[in-house]
Amino acid sequence: MTSNETDLYSENVLLCYPLRLDSCPRAQRLTVLKVAMYVLMVLMILITVFGNLLIIISISHFKHLQSPTHMIVQSLAACDCLLGSLVMPYSMVRSVEGCWYLGDVVCKVHSSLDMTFSISSLIHLSLISVDRYWAICDPLRYKMRVTNNTVTVFTTFAWLFSFLYSFSVVFSGVNTIGLESFIMQIYCVGSCVLFFNKQWGLICSLLTFFLPGTIMSSLYMKIFHVARKHVKVMSERVTAGGMKSQSSAQREGKAAKTLAIVMGVFYLCWLPFFTATAVDPFLNFVTPVDVFDALVWFGYFNSTCNPLIYGFFYPRFQKAFKVLIYTYICGFSHSNTLIPE
Repeated sequence: MTSNETDLYSENVLLCYPLRLDSCPRAQRLTVLKVAMYVLMVLMILITVFGNLLIIISISHFKHLQSPTHMIVQSLAACDCLLGSLVMPYSMVRSVEGCWYLGDVVCKVHSSLDMTFSISSLIHLSLISVDRYWAICDPLRYKMRVTNNTVTVFTTFAWLFSFLYSFSVVFSGVNTIGLESFIMQIYCVGSCVLFFNKQWGLICSLLTFFLPGTIMSSLYMKIFHVARKHVKVMSERVTAGGMKSQSSAQREGKAAKTLAIVMGVFYLCWLPFFTATAVDPFLNFVTPVDVFDALVWFGYFNSTCNPLIYGFFYPRFQKAFKVLIYTYICGFSHSNTLIPE
């Protein structure tokens, strides 16, 4: 092999498609870094898939968990589980290797599903905030407002809106109008990047994050305020049922703290990504690819945290998980009636 052939071979090895001159370059990372990235991302995927599966099975298996509220949580878990199984594995290879090997059509489907499950997850979180608001701030009319049929209608809307919005935006190409020349300049075979022009960067961020986020923040602040007021009233009440009031006050306080964690994780995971999506088109897309990839995975991390927050922070789910694990993994026999209220 001559020196020229050696140089050509070395250059081709660094390409996603070595036999194509219009191929994208592979990401140049140390082997140790690649292994660490794969381990971390695989761990995230496993927790996302199996954690949310555990919630889905628990709600389906135990009758006392089959309430309208838990129907929303179950639908959210299904959304996050699908994100972990259908989207995150392919995003992992793209992020680590810097290459997309499945073609442009599958790239569009992947991007559409990514948007669908992410947006659906955000809408479900908003529905949970509305449900908790009515339950705590207007408990007398809660059971009339929130029924299984009502929840079914709203969760179906969340899925349909997310699906139709995402696939119509990606496959119509409205998000790239005005960016044709820019995309042609940087396009190479083996890339799978979803660009948003200035208009759709703002529309997407406002409609799918900042609007639901504002609703959630407002409702949770009201919930937190009402919960603190209940705690104060119950703590000061000196009656024959004082111990019961104290116990109720503690539960209200714990619920308020859990809601604070929900909002903290929600904003930590999604705010950087949607801020970059809205601002980057106005800055001529200066955000590096690796930085944007990291922001995407921060958003995915919210789906990893959801089963931990909505499952492991609630005693009923903890007990349900223990029964399922003992029954189906350890082989012990447990009845679903063993879980106390």
